Amino acid sequence: MSIAENIQNIKVALPPEVTLVAVSKTKPVSDLLEAYHAGQRIFGENKIQEMTEKWEQLPKDIEWHMIGHVQSNKVKYMASYVALIHGVDSLKLLQEINKQAAKNHRTINCLLQVHIAEEETKFGLDAEELASLLHHEALETLTNVHIVGLMGMATFTENTLQIEKEFRSLKSLFDQYQPLKRSNVTLQTLSMGMSGDYDLAIACGSTMVRIGSSIFGKR
Repeated sequence: MSIAENIQNIKVALPPEVTLVAVSKTKPVSDLLEAYHAGQRIFGENKIQEMTEKWEQLPKDIEWHMIGHVQSNKVKYMASYVALIHGVDSLKLLQEINKQAAKNHRTINCLLQVHIAEEETKFGLDAEELASLLHHEALETLTNVHIVGLMGMATFTENTLQIEKEFRSLKSLFDQYQPLKRSNVTLQTLSMGMSGDYDLAIACGSTMVRIGSSIFGKR
């Protein structure tokens, strides 16, 4: 099937409250254009340089999401255009995003990444670190960032019971902090689920799924 057909099939099956991020990392601009002409407007990339090159070449009504691990020294390259940064896992990174957003007279939306997988290689905050960050007094000074939700990646495994347990643990944290009232914290997005497990993620409460290979084919 074509990229356009893949997108239409996925969108038809998604509940209306779930946002589709088309993960276009490593894919050529021509593939993104095919998805764009099929109506897709949100694309996720995991390397800032590659995302910036695509941003320069593609229509400006595209919403770009940074879904990879972010190095503080690279934030400046995307601060003028990025719509949502998924993988924020420290106060230091939030402070750098705030600084670069202010230089560009913008407020940048961010998701806090929570470590829910059993694999050591995955980034993210644990439950205590998440609580500490959300209640940190320094947050009040970050007037150019807005924490709009949480993000997590499940363990890469065939064990659906384990994946479900990890998704439900993140949903539980999301529910716990959703009532939190801070000037730059409004938890409304729960980003979890990829090509192999997004149906399960949605069943567990995800409102945003990151789908690559089911749209663009295997890398």
